[in-house]
Amino acid sequence: MQTNDKQLRLLGKLLEQQLATLNRPLLHLNEFQVYSQWGEDGIIQYLLRHLSVSSNVFVEFGVENYLEANTRWLVEGHNWSGLVIDGSQQHVDAIKSDAIYWKHRLKAVSAFVDAENINRLISGNGISGDVGLLSVDIDGMDYWVWKAIDVITPDIVVVEYNALFGPTRSVTVPYDPGFVRQKAHYSWSYYGASLAALVGLGKTKGYSFVGSNSAGNNAFFVKSDLLHPPLRELTAQEGYVQRAFREARNQDGKLMFPTFEEEAALIGGLPLVEVPV
Repeated sequence: MQTNDKQLRLLGKLLEQQLATLNRPLLHLNEFQVYSQWGEDGIIQYLLRHLSVSSNVFVEFGVENYLEANTRWLVEGHNWSGLVIDGSQQHVDAIKSDAIYWKHRLKAVSAFVDAENINRLISGNGISGDVGLLSVDIDGMDYWVWKAIDVITPDIVVVEYNALFGPTRSVTVPYDPGFVRQKAHYSWSYYGASLAALVGLGKTKGYSFVGSNSAGNNAFFVKSDLLHPPLRELTAQEGYVQRAFREARNQDGKLMFPTFEEEAALIGGLPLVEVPV
């Protein structure tokens, strides 16, 4: 039987209450999934239990049709408001036709995000200054776009990293405002930045890295002046998780199911930019 939205919301609330009671100190032990792809819903709630956020407002881009996203549980379960951006007008039309759009204070915009337009897109849609959360997942220019954002100051930042670059290298794909992951390399594995690169960038912007999800693709940052126990700052090496999922394609576009090492080797000779740690 297919789970409906009411059942999902009930499940989410029950999981929240259970994990709050257990009070587990490690991020990945607080994972649960209502609308997120992996366990991000639970990690975000864990962080919110230990932080006093400035506002219940978020910005998320790279959401597709918003049926699977890092912020949807904030909207459905906690009545947050915010802005979602996706490059597909079809996806945005689907969001606007979803009941979530009239039930909640959500704004959806179609735009191909880059470092030059991101601040204009955010401020032009009525959001600036302190916000509760920013989620960045655009499968490509994540480092460069987060670096460019200065119109908002989020308390929590969730950014996708590419675990194939390893735990120590501080690298990102070169900046290209027209970057499309599936066109950059047939494998779809060449995109984004290493965890160390994002941790270094976070420090320059006033953020502490507090951990990764167990899937090994999302890093979590907290504004450094909000950090207190049980949350603690980690190095990239301490918080790195080698991903287990396998999404590389062959030249015919079919999934290959390689080992982690085989997938990393597919993109080993492609250009990367070394960035400050």
